[in-house]
Amino acid sequence: MSLFRTDRYQNQARGRYSPLWHRALEKYLDELQGSEDYESIIQVRSLEELLNSLQSIPVAAPGKYSGLVSINRLAQRLKFMDDFAAVLAVCFGADAALTAAVWGSIRVILAQASSAAETFQDPRLQEYEKTLPLSQQLQQALVDVYCEVICFYARTIHFLNSNPHLVLRNDAWRDFRNDFSHTISRVKRMSSTIESEANIARMQKEEGRYREVLQLLSSMKVEKAESIEKIRYNNIPFPANTKFSGRDGILKAVQKALDTETASSSLKSVTLFGMGGVGKTQIAVQYAYQNIERFDVVLWVAADNAITIGQSFRSIAEGIKLPGTDDQNGDTDAAAAIWKVKNWLTTTETRYLVIFDHADDLSALKSAWPGTFSGSVLLTTRDLTVATALASQYLQIDAFTEEDGSRMLLKAIEADHTSPSDVQHALAISRALGGFPLALAQIGGFVTLRRMSLKEVLPIYERYSAKIDARKAPGSDYEHTLSTVWDVSFDRLTDNPTSLLNLLSFFNPDGTSEDILLQGSSGLDDNFTFLSDELDLGDASEELIRAALINRTGPPAVLTIHRLVQSAARRRLTDQDRVTYFDAVVHMLCWGFPDHSSTDIGHQIAAWERSEKCLPHVNHIAELAVRHNFRAGARQKYLYEREMYFIAKKMVEQAISTFEDTTTLAYASAIDLGGLIDLDLTRAADALEPFKRALEIRKALLGPEDPFIAYSLNNIALAYTEMGELDLAYAAHEEAIRLRLKANSDRIGNSYSNMSSLLLRMGRPDKAEEMLARCPSLKDFTDETFLATNNPRFSGDMVLLSRIRLAQGRSEEALRLASKALAFRRKLLGNRLKTCDSQYGVACMLYKDGHVSPAVQLLEEIVRVAETLPEGEGQQARALYKLAEIADKSQYGDSAAYKDRARGLLAKLKPELKDAPFEEDTFSKLCLWTLW
Repeated sequence: MSLFRTDRYQNQARGRYSPLWHRALEKYLDELQGSEDYESIIQVRSLEELLNSLQSIPVAAPGKYSGLVSINRLAQRLKFMDDFAAVLAVCFGADAALTAAVWGSIRVILAQASSAAETFQDPRLQEYEKTLPLSQQLQQALVDVYCEVICFYARTIHFLNSNPHLVLRNDAWRDFRNDFSHTISRVKRMSSTIESEANIARMQKEEGRYREVLQLLSSMKVEKAESIEKIRYNNIPFPANTKFSGRDGILKAVQKALDTETASSSLKSVTLFGMGGVGKTQIAVQYAYQNIERFDVVLWVAADNAITIGQSFRSIAEGIKLPGTDDQNGDTDAAAAIWKVKNWLTTTETRYLVIFDHADDLSALKSAWPGTFSGSVLLTTRDLTVATALASQYLQIDAFTEEDGSRMLLKAIEADHTSPSDVQHALAISRALGGFPLALAQIGGFVTLRRMSLKEVLPIYERYSAKIDARKAPGSDYEHTLSTVWDVSFDRLTDNPTSLLNLLSFFNPDGTSEDILLQGSSGLDDNFTFLSDELDLGDASEELIRAALINRTGPPAVLTIHRLVQSAARRRLTDQDRVTYFDAVVHMLCWGFPDHSSTDIGHQIAAWERSEKCLPHVNHIAELAVRHNFRAGARQKYLYEREMYFIAKKMVEQAISTFEDTTTLAYASAIDLGGLIDLDLTRAADALEPFKRALEIRKALLGPEDPFIAYSLNNIALAYTEMGELDLAYAAHEEAIRLRLKANSDRIGNSYSNMSSLLLRMGRPDKAEEMLARCPSLKDFTDETFLATNNPRFSGDMVLLSRIRLAQGRSEEALRLASKALAFRRKLLGNRLKTCDSQYGVACMLYKDGHVSPAVQLLEEIVRVAETLPEGEGQQARALYKLAEIADKSQYGDSAAYKDRARGLLAKLKPELKDAPFEEDTFSKLCLWTLW
């Protein structure tokens, strides 16, 4: 410390600062532990100087969306410190050097660690007017808080200097965050004292208005707690809810947080936080009645705003008969009542519970918060800022699970006897309403009044949801209906959060990856530019999270929203706005699916990860398009590549039905994809027609020599191959090869591979090997060459080569290649048709070499897996045929049972083959030749 305590500093300190501030600076210097930092800090004396000094500091930004994107954005969050510092400077007669400790510290922190910027996101101090009369008690309270803040700055600077490397700092920051949390907790406690003293100071300022109140306060003598007779009192405004259901875990958590039997050195407090209508008030009522014998006094405060709080405190003061309470009217009563009740809570030994219900106004709540270290407080709010500001902890209240929601509904309708059918219908209703308590209560009342059966509910609700949502549940004390419950939260939102909410109302509610918003929003109009900036998107999300309208989990970051919030948000949109937001969502989802309508881009394994993120939303928005007559435009090729054929087929058909212009490349791409799905489902004849139509469209738009024409020819050749029209297939492949060679296309390897497959089918394995070897990517190929790419297409080439080797009589090499390809497919694709196909090939080779037991094991596994695949019946039938063949010649299995099952599937899939010979060639027609 001798490095700091120069004569210059000590001379400045003497006479210029009050003893209180001098003491605060002394403590700050003790914490700082370094003279160089102090010298650089003391030069920055104002918010303006801070921002100017930061402009010259290079801020490292490791990624497009990380780092401090704009220093100016911090200005609004830091301004509260500027006002507060000015007040202190006036109070203590200090010059501008007073603020240097604040602004210089912030500059050093921001210069060294951008993550420290979060320190300033949630200020706990209030702005006070310079003319506020400051008593000695208020001065001391202000300095205590200020000292706490600047000493935290000093500890932060010391921490950063002790951890100069970013990696070390990130690891150590988790521990240092505890210090930050403790600082916030201490500031909370000190702020309660400031609020109490400030209330008195405000009344002193307006002495004429508050003269009677001040006289009352000064004359009031609170008796010793021991001499005060304990009272029993509650003003719970609602009767006990006999139909209350569920929430056992939440009630236990509240019980633990407010346990009257556990000693505590601080006020026990917990917040119930959640969206409107989720049942926070009902939980508070249930807890109050369950524990009414544990507390001498239960005080219910309607905390919507300052007026309702004042009215509640006046009623409480009268109810517990505090001294000086009378029947005066006017605003002065509210201020006096709040002071009297808070003072009584400070001194009483009565066991009390205070419940602040609907506390969404933080400033009003602060004026009423008990400034004590004993007692219990339960708070309900839909504002996360309120939830985290004063209470020790908060509990997130979400909708019911489907099961709990169904139990609540059955209890709400007071069903004397519930049949299994009632239980199932109640579960379906709960699922449709997302387990939302208010919705279930309203439906329960609707059912009861109309004497309806639960079976009738969903069909009626789907047709008249808007009208039913506007009805209040009979006998309910809740002021809102499902139609209005979120209006208060919606109306408070600013522009970007409103846009984000409207966008999320069209996504799948169960989770939207922020990557879709950040990456997919490129190219949208100016109204959506905030989505591509991580900080702006975070600000918009933060406002929705604070309002309990969405949740955010991660990493990776995912936003979730209740489906009824989605419905309410969409309902508020105009028809034009619905189209605007729907189109924006479709645009963003296209990020997950590479464009293949005009470019032959081949297999897109690199896009699978982002496609996974978008897929649930594509399916969801397709359903919205049908329900609300919107147009769906997202792509489905990912589903085809992942072998989700029936889902892909449904979505392709939906997409095709929306095309008004059937002469575009996009339309050709859609029908082409439908053909590929039919092809993989062994419907080659059905696939040929859309392949030819797509070829006509592309020739008309691109010309006959465009390399993309080869893509259509390739598909047509595959269909001819499966149909047994091998000469036609050969001609189509030859033309495709010519076009790709002419264009020097990097897709030539695909043509060579497909021609190789055709040549093998034509009984020419040596020519097939020669053709396959022409693939540029397979030059000098080895096993590792095939597999190192991690591309399913090349594992298919390995299967093809194994079959060529088998046809050449090189069975050992064929088995080695087929086994590696099978292991690769199991790992990459899981239980899919291609995996089953590879497994069948390996099983047949093993059986041919005399390894019967492992062959049977593989075939039985194919049967089990194929039974779980909607498209797997062909693979299942072929495996059953092979098992029957093996059983005929060995002791493995019941040959007759295998044959019956195999013939049954054959008749179902290909009725024209039901009387065909029971041989491998027959059952091979149920599986694709070119599936590898």
